[in-house]
Amino acid sequence: MKRIAILGSTGSIGTQALEVIKANPDSFELEVLTAHSNADLLIQQALEFNPNTVVIANEALYDKVQDALQHTDVKVYAGAGALCSVVEMGTVDMVLTAMVGYAGLQPTIRAIKAGKHIALANKETLVVAGQLITDLAEEHAVNIYPVDSEHSAIFQCLAGEFHNPIEKIILTASGGPFRGRTASELATVTKAQALKHPNWDMGAKITIDSASLMNKGLEVIEAKWLFGLRNEQIEVVVHPQSIIHSLVQFEDGSIKAQLGLPDMKLPIQYALGYPNRLKSDFPRFNFLDYPQLTFEQPDLETFRNLALAYKAMEQGGNMACILNAANEVAVSAFLRDEVGFLQMSDIIESCMAKVTYIANPSFDDYVTTDRETREKATELINN
Repeated sequence: MKRIAILGSTGSIGTQALEVIKANPDSFELEVLTAHSNADLLIQQALEFNPNTVVIANEALYDKVQDALQHTDVKVYAGAGALCSVVEMGTVDMVLTAMVGYAGLQPTIRAIKAGKHIALANKETLVVAGQLITDLAEEHAVNIYPVDSEHSAIFQCLAGEFHNPIEKIILTASGGPFRGRTASELATVTKAQALKHPNWDMGAKITIDSASLMNKGLEVIEAKWLFGLRNEQIEVVVHPQSIIHSLVQFEDGSIKAQLGLPDMKLPIQYALGYPNRLKSDFPRFNFLDYPQLTFEQPDLETFRNLALAYKAMEQGGNMACILNAANEVAVSAFLRDEVGFLQMSDIIESCMAKVTYIANPSFDDYVTTDRETREKATELINN
């Protein structure tokens, strides 16, 4: 039995992880659930799964959660400090980090320092502080299992191949809802249009990132750190059907690919259950349903966020932290109808040019960079 803590249990990844845990009661035991502000769903999950502990990050909602669970044995805590403390519990074997954005960084660091293996769905953790996180994981003998479908695909392709050098990896991208659109067409797209992903059912922030190709850019940076790659070893190919989730090419020229229907429960289950493949009733892929699988080059001129992510990776230091913070602010503004779709790239590029660059950042430098970037991005939006 693996005892699991889920950080961000009320989001898209968290709710699907609970489905996986519910379907495998002999393999997993739920210890911790956390949410930011969705108290109602957190209460519902706690009543169903009866974890040891729940945390509501928004302290104003503590009384609501505590009152609803006072007749149970579930311990209730609140605040960012509690989020970091619960991952250190002795009854936790693995932490699924499914929080959105920069907020997942500090709890992940605390979990690694406590020797907990990580199922990583919070790609921003490695984007912001990849060197720091990978060094800590090595120091504390902690494994990081990827949950993103693309990185899970790479990980699966590498099973049994870890001694064989990689020539390159190929991350596939659906292209999002605006694949093939021109810049002039993108200038007028709406929030509602951007939230309609053709293949995947995800939260609002990651759906917008997918539409702008920033999500793929973040995944490029994440892949560098997860698999110890050089920048030039990471390629992106647009694959509209989202059946091939990613590929690995080895030094002999052979390519391995992982295929399946677009369903996040499979990579979640693979990460939680590794090294075992647990039996599932997930829908099966049938080649006859997809007689054509197609591939295209990404349009880096129209979808500038992917190019900006490559630039941030090449510059190193705290530049990816700047990229991520600016993007989080820009996406939030877009979802509030305060900026247009193309303006998000303008804000990110401007922040990358203006925020203080640090070649060898410490953890405190990342914290300062994140704050400085958010202030600069907000200023750009308001002016």
